[in-house]
Amino acid sequence: MLFGGFPVRDLIRRIGTLLASRERTSGEPHSPNGASSFHLVWTVPQAPLKSVAATLEVLEPPANRRLYFWALQVSFAEERRLHGAGHIGLQWNRRHPGSTAVNWGGYGPSSARRSLLSGSESALPSVRNDPNTRDYAWKPGHRYRLAIMEGDRAPDGLIAWRGTLTDLESGTEIVVRDLYSPGRHLTAPVVWSEVFARCEQPTVTVRWSDLTAVTATGEEIRPRSVRVNYQSRADGGCDNTSVALDELGILQTTCTRRQVPQGATLPVPG
Repeated sequence: MLFGGFPVRDLIRRIGTLLASRERTSGEPHSPNGASSFHLVWTVPQAPLKSVAATLEVLEPPANRRLYFWALQVSFAEERRLHGAGHIGLQWNRRHPGSTAVNWGGYGPSSARRSLLSGSESALPSVRNDPNTRDYAWKPGHRYRLAIMEGDRAPDGLIAWRGTLTDLESGTEIVVRDLYSPGRHLTAPVVWSEVFARCEQPTVTVRWSDLTAVTATGEEIRPRSVRVNYQSRADGGCDNTSVALDELGILQTTCTRRQVPQGATLPVPG
């Protein structure tokens, strides 16, 4: 069958190619989890780490009821074997009081069934009775220090990895809880934004700064640069997320013109 001189099958294919090539700057992210994510991958030596930390500040908070998650992530490892990953961060989450929460959770290795890592019971309340996501009244404009380090007791054969959160404006530090993993050291630190909002919803900006890690030998290291990674359009990501530098750190921003391309390397201020 012909349509305008073209076989219908070829016409459908051409339309599909045209639609796939258009920038996604509006509508829902079409990723499997419904989020558009973008990451800052630390460039650090491949040495076993015993702790990592980063400072997060929400400069422009969300103006809608959709879920936003900003986190520091690490992988758990033993020698060259990976045992999954964990992420600690702040959430804009309407299911919690004031839409503010903190999350410290993780998953097993990708080669196994993706099950949630077990852990200790948090002392923080949770109206949703969620072991990972707890009520926490964070404030825009406050700097929060997210840290992951070895904790206390864990079941036999596992290591307790503690997630802590410090409000640097008040100096108040809290222990979110411990996660249990067979991994005996940390590796592959990254910070990211995971945005479950429509691509065109109002701009949200966070700043990451003071990225630090401590090796198994006790040496403190700071990444001199980070590698930029955006969730691709093919994987459902929005094309109007971007990153930028200011005098204090690295900004991640939604609903903006992309200024820094995929795979770019940015220096870490300070």
